[in-house]
Amino acid sequence: MNDNNHQPLLRVSNLHVQFKVKPEDGWIWQKSDVLKAVNGVSFELNAGETLGVVGESGCGKSTLARAIIGLVKAHSGNILWEGQELTGLSLKQMRLKRKDIQMIFQDPLASLNPRMTVGDIIAEPLKTFFPEKSKAQVVNDVRAMMQKVGLLPNMINRYPHEFSGGQCQRIGIARALILKPKMIICDEPVSALDVSIQAQVINLLKDIQKEMGLALIFIAHDLSVVKHISDHVLVMYLGNAVELGTDDAVYSHPSHPYTQALMSAVPIPDPEAERNKHIQLLPGDLPSPIHLPSGCVFRTRCPIADEACAQNKPSLQGTSEHAVACLKKKIDETKSMF
Repeated sequence: MNDNNHQPLLRVSNLHVQFKVKPEDGWIWQKSDVLKAVNGVSFELNAGETLGVVGESGCGKSTLARAIIGLVKAHSGNILWEGQELTGLSLKQMRLKRKDIQMIFQDPLASLNPRMTVGDIIAEPLKTFFPEKSKAQVVNDVRAMMQKVGLLPNMINRYPHEFSGGQCQRIGIARALILKPKMIICDEPVSALDVSIQAQVINLLKDIQKEMGLALIFIAHDLSVVKHISDHVLVMYLGNAVELGTDDAVYSHPSHPYTQALMSAVPIPDPEAERNKHIQLLPGDLPSPIHLPSGCVFRTRCPIADEACAQNKPSLQGTSEHAVACLKKKIDETKSMF
């Protein structure tokens, strides 16, 4: 995702995020278990690019996003923003960085304060970071941003409950964009919306990205949605990165058995092809994130796993265009990616 002479906007290296969890039936003095939510994830993101992050519920996508923006603490690893380490910053220092790194949340209505007008919601970041702006300047900026995201400026004094789900997500996008950030993390921003509204929101994000040169991290379950917006795709399973590459490489030649299973479940518009396609069903249940399998975390559900998979944990191997974490699958010209 990056050449040697160019510094990426964001570089995440061997990131680990862990939580202590008390056993459900344990005593209060009993030692806590460790839940490894993000387990050694690495990637790079350049300005103007989009990284799609996919995987089933509980795979660590949202925790990864929250660790990047500083809402949860990283246990170890590095997060470099424009070459500066973020993991050791104080709350005050990280707050200043959030001017350039904003977030759009999954539930559009729940992420908006119901007691505030739309104008106040969108203006709140401006008042925080630019207190010197006059009230008239703030109102003008808010109206201009509302128009940019497809909302009528005369709705500025309405409340969130007066808007549809798609309109509420546009409000959230406007709030994230009002500071003119360099990167936005989109945490499943369309999963709560109707399909037709999903397309509108995604097209809006693509248009704004092109206009403002934004970098995006787009988190979703739907692989077809991710393909429509992403330049690179990161596939996660139980906190681990199992495949990473350009959208063309991952979608044209999915290499990890988990990615292949996800791809087989994507609906095909052609009814005949949809009826005849083979869906790869994964055997067994998702393992506990507290008690991960030894070696490869996917081996308990993998159709090609053997004894070696229980002994060795695979890391991402391949090229900057396409890498896979699998002992049985190799990318051409295999070499360490990170």
